[in-house]
Amino acid sequence: MIDVLAGFFLVAGATLALVAAIGLVRFPDVFSRMHAATKPQTLGIICILIGLALRLQTVTAVTTIIVIIAFQLLTAPVASHMVGRAAYRVGLMDPARLTHDDLKGEAEAGDDPGAASTS
Repeated sequence: MIDVLAGFFLVAGATLALVAAIGLVRFPDVFSRMHAATKPQTLGIICILIGLALRLQTVTAVTTIIVIIAFQLLTAPVASHMVGRAAYRVGLMDPARLTHDDLKGEAEAGDDPGAASTS
């Protein structure tokens, strides 16, 4: 029964990783691609790691897998946020596709929001 459950998680994770890869190729702009690179990819890698943990079932392997999952959950949103801000500042976005632009004033002034608070 555990092998079937592990296989389900491995297949589900591989499917989510495939969906993320297709999204990277098919989506039109950097923000859509960024979404495809983080959401299904993160869930896909977590599913694959859960399947691996169910299959291996050793304390060392499960502990390592938990650490990998934690780092994935901590780093993927930060990396996505930084890529999004960099793409916005360089101008790789279509303003017509945005419904609300929180960074418009900052980008026009050329100010870094963190630098403004240090004066």
